[in-house]
Amino acid sequence: MQYLSIYRKPLTIILLSLLASACASTPPPAPQTPARIISDEQMLRDSQGMAHLGNRWKSGKELTERGNNLVREGQTKVEEGNRLIEEGSKIMRESEESYKNMKN
Repeated sequence: MQYLSIYRKPLTIILLSLLASACASTPPPAPQTPARIISDEQMLRDSQGMAHLGNRWKSGKELTERGNNLVREGQTKVEEGNRLIEEGSKIMRESEESYKNMKN
């Protein structure tokens, strides 16, 4: 009996450490399920959906390009308008000064 009591403490420590290491180890990976075969109807629906998204993106890009062109044209027209206003104001001031000089 005394023979067992000598080895009881180290044996308990070893068993507890083995148990703790088993609990701490990473679990085995889950079995992978094979890829599901897609039906032809599903593939057709998916491809039509992707084609619709592609067409929608393309039309959005075209709208964006048209909008950018209009903004550029608008900025050019605004700059031309400002130049005409400046030139017209200059002519009006010169005319007013000429009139004042003639009157005096």
